[in-house]
Amino acid sequence: MRRRGRLAGLLVLALVSGGALVWQGSHRQVPLHQDGVTRDAWGELVAVAPGRAADGWLPLSTDGQTRPVEVSVLSARAAGRQAWLASGWQPSLSARHRDLVRSALEDLHLLTAPTGAAPGAVLAGASPAWRFVWPRDASFAAVALARSGHEDDALEVLLLLQDLQAADGSLQARYVPLGDGSVPDERPAQEDGPGWALWAAREVVDTGMPGATPEDDPARSLAPLVTRSTARLLDRLDPQTGLPRPSPDYWERPEEELTLGIAATSLMGLEAAADLHARGAVAEREWRAAGVDPATLTPTAAAVRERIVDEFGPSFPRHLGGRPDAAVTFLLPPFVDEAVPGAELARLRSQPPQRRPAGGLAPGAGWRNDGVSWTPETALQAVAAAHTGRDEEAREWLDWLDEHRTDAGALPEKVLHDGDPAAVAPLAWTAALVVLATRP
Repeated sequence: MRRRGRLAGLLVLALVSGGALVWQGSHRQVPLHQDGVTRDAWGELVAVAPGRAADGWLPLSTDGQTRPVEVSVLSARAAGRQAWLASGWQPSLSARHRDLVRSALEDLHLLTAPTGAAPGAVLAGASPAWRFVWPRDASFAAVALARSGHEDDALEVLLLLQDLQAADGSLQARYVPLGDGSVPDERPAQEDGPGWALWAAREVVDTGMPGATPEDDPARSLAPLVTRSTARLLDRLDPQTGLPRPSPDYWERPEEELTLGIAATSLMGLEAAADLHARGAVAEREWRAAGVDPATLTPTAAAVRERIVDEFGPSFPRHLGGRPDAAVTFLLPPFVDEAVPGAELARLRSQPPQRRPAGGLAPGAGWRNDGVSWTPETALQAVAAAHTGRDEEAREWLDWLDEHRTDAGALPEKVLHDGDPAAVAPLAWTAALVVLATRP
């Protein structure tokens, strides 16, 4: 399932945290935290230790012990997961990436609202540092769930984001999955959150809710999320530049300069809001109540698009005058309906400087040169290629992701220089991206 082959003879330069992190030459060694996840008979998320999936071993409880559990209970839970998969879209039996997509869907299901989490809470991963709700990851999960025929689950994910969102429309970098708005640390808000939420809301509204009554209409249900997020994006536009003010983005680092990730998500959010307004999906009074003049949405989005082209084009780097970044994919379908001029060529040219030894990509050319490929940024290329008609390129990226799964079939966050999966597995963001790449 995955490529092996350690590189020999590399000098160990540093050992950190009791062996948890090793540098060999310029290559970073990150442990694999788990082969995958399952749930016990009580619905609690349980990690499958590295190497145990290959032995056919699955834990039955969170403490790793075998509790006395009726076989029928375990069978019912396994049958429930299969029934959930069968209730939505699945690739055909002959599809090239059928097992990859089925595993990604099942892992999304497992990471969504396990016991102890609020309804709609999508955990980024199973390891302690990932057991939080990132608005970005949750937005991707909502779109993947909607496109795979699980519209009720998708709406629930966005309704939780709506409950977590502050009155001013801001969204924190991540939340404790209890649904009470608490956060695990003091990191600042990431201002790409409202843009992701608007994009996801538009996609879920587009999918619709089969058989829903007017009261269950997702556009009506999500009006507060849509209007507050729009107001936030408008408020953060700098009147002097016509672009949003700087903020941390998906790199989750302090930023004093505007990044492409913030500019692009502002554009996608404003274009989604303008589209929702044009279709009458949200009542005029609700826009007005949030302080938004809906008549300004289309011209404002057009102006932001023009400013991005003027300032970031034609190479669309992370910072003005800087180096390539994975966020160039945000300027292409499915994140915007019409590709930003020059963004597709910039995407293709950005790949070589982001390439890592195992064949995947780093978040950007300016990311640390540690030999580590990141699966979300690699999967973003598959999504962009699939939605711009480059089917063969999309298949190649999906092949790479398929080849670098864990023994349990989970998609890891990272892949080391030698092809071994590393860090948390599965990662909800990557799982959602795989679905979007195969379900345009």
